[in-house]
Amino acid sequence: MEILQVESTLVCTRRIEGLKQAKLLVLKNTKGKRVVAIDQVGANAGNFVFVVSGSAARHGADDYYILTDLTVAGIIDHWQA
Repeated sequence: MEILQVESTLVCTRRIEGLKQAKLLVLKNTKGKRVVAIDQVGANAGNFVFVVSGSAARHGADDYYILTDLTVAGIIDHWQA
């Protein structure tokens, strides 16, 4: 697991069937590196979240058939970067 901050929502007009209609978020770490994750918890820009990766990301997406390697697993209520 890793703690990241939500930067924005990523809008894709076309996507493969394996992504279904999952919400995508652009996340960044403390060094500014950006990654994209599936959001199943409703995180918003500015929120700090923890993410799961690998096979745990598919389970966290609540649908093992969604093709993802990174899923937001929770929104952190209180966090200081």
